[in-house]
Amino acid sequence: MDIGVPREIKNNEFRVGMTPGGVKELVRDGHRVLVQCGAGSAIGLLDEDYAAAGAELVKEASEVFVRAEMVVKVKEPQPEEYRQLRPGQLLFTYLHLAPDLAQTTGLLKSGCTAIAYETVTDARGGLPLLAPMSEVAGRMAVQAGAHCLEKAQGGRGVLLGGVPGVAPGRVLVLGGGVVGINAARMALGLGADVTILDKSLNRLKELDNLYGPGLKTLYSTTDNIEFELARSDLVIGAVLIPGAAAPRLVTRDMLKLLPQGAVLVDVAIDQGGCFETSHATTHQQPTFEVDGIVHYCVANMPGAVARTSTFALTNATLPFIQALVNRGWRQALQQDQHLANGLNVYQGNITCQAVAEAHGLDHTPLAQVLATS
Repeated sequence: MDIGVPREIKNNEFRVGMTPGGVKELVRDGHRVLVQCGAGSAIGLLDEDYAAAGAELVKEASEVFVRAEMVVKVKEPQPEEYRQLRPGQLLFTYLHLAPDLAQTTGLLKSGCTAIAYETVTDARGGLPLLAPMSEVAGRMAVQAGAHCLEKAQGGRGVLLGGVPGVAPGRVLVLGGGVVGINAARMALGLGADVTILDKSLNRLKELDNLYGPGLKTLYSTTDNIEFELARSDLVIGAVLIPGAAAPRLVTRDMLKLLPQGAVLVDVAIDQGGCFETSHATTHQQPTFEVDGIVHYCVANMPGAVARTSTFALTNATLPFIQALVNRGWRQALQQDQHLANGLNVYQGNITCQAVAEAHGLDHTPLAQVLATS
């Protein structure tokens, strides 16, 4: 199979869909990998590295899209990219379609088959292709939030770890999933006073067993969120409903509960955000202020540490890519229900119910697609 890896074009996105090591594995399996020149050069993955791994280098992204049977990316295709997709072509990348009607419509019109990293599941109920970037984003959320708390960045001038004789900053983490756990771990490491909220009592018990009294756990209710907001310097939104738009846990009216200069970091922004006042930002202009509260809502946070993120992502995606290209996507999905859960769009049909519901569009059941493939 011809597999294409184009250079990412989203603002300040320096990750690449595959490392040279990943290319080498696919070439050894008998496939041809087309890599756009300069795809990984910003993070030290040079064209000669890809060539040595067996990739064929092509100058333009258009050639990748024309020749590739399967396109492997990192971020959702931008308009100029999804317009180049075609019927019968396979796309494997992060999509985050629930808050993005334009992209959803573009993929439907293209006739392509699109599998989303973020809805592939595993036997333990996890999201194995979202997890590595969630780990990165959770850890980054704390360092980004700590920076935004500096007075020069518009924050209230709080050092999260405090100093002897001065209380540490207070961090509120909404959601105890992969993002939330990693955010809490980083904040605790800095010496902050950390509280984490979740609706799963089992998860709260796990966190209590892991971190003991150093981490405060609360069941997530509106009352508890409002009480903690009034005490928080940094709030990290880390909630996720797979494939669906994120729930809005903090309304604009609730911002008045926060101290002036407090910081909100919305890691759920890829799925629309969990703060009512959130809108997606870029690494170039990462923050904005609403009612005296600093918002950090960068939609591709792991792109700031693109080298680490690229290796972590390829480690996770490569086995699934090999399954898709070695068996063919139809057989791979029929044999692996967890990979099948990643199918979001198939030949003009939405196969992910959460996406269809988010946009009020018709839903084609996955079982129906696989039965007729």
